[in-house]
Amino acid sequence: MNSKINYEDGPMDEVKVVPDFLPSPEELAFREETVKVTIALSRASIDFFKQEADKHHTSYQKMIRRLLDEYAQHHTA
Repeated sequence: MNSKINYEDGPMDEVKVVPDFLPSPEELAFREETVKVTIALSRASIDFFKQEADKHHTSYQKMIRRLLDEYAQHHTA
């Protein structure tokens, strides 16, 4: 695929403006306040989250935190 693309000035079809849906840099940099806790979890639960975290290239602690956040939000609303 070494063929060169030739761009020309010419008429364009109708243009559709897409609203900006991306979060601002400030929103991306926002860090929610966290509180450190000590909790004893079963080996099976930790092994599960570590295995899933490896598959998705993320932290198992982050996955557990998101799970708890979703649970709390669901039962708060």
